[in-house]
Amino acid sequence: MTDAYSERLFSYGTLQQEAVQIATFGRKLRGSLDSVLGHRLSEVKITDLYVLATSGLAVHRIMIPSDDPAHEVHGTVFAITPEELAAADGYETKDYKRISIRLRSGMDAWVYVSAQAV
Repeated sequence: MTDAYSERLFSYGTLQQEAVQIATFGRKLRGSLDSVLGHRLSEVKITDLYVLATSGLAVHRIMIPSDDPAHEVHGTVFAITPEELAAADGYETKDYKRISIRLRSGMDAWVYVSAQAV
């Protein structure tokens, strides 16, 4: 990872979509598969018109902690710039909060989780 791409972002949802990446970052991202243990997926209804138009989905996935440490959320980890991380913050709705988390691979990455669960 070069210095420009100093941030890691784990996505399990719409930030993996090419159209969302182009709209949010101005480019298609490259990433590698990874996962987060001790969490599971739920759903959240999206009301933000920009996010609805960009993703094309009225219901998005949202990650929440699980009582079962064996639960696992699969996704993709991307190397991005600090500016792109700020753009991701702008894309995510108030339902999400960005936290740092240890991935199954052992690397640390930012991930958006349920703001209510944090």
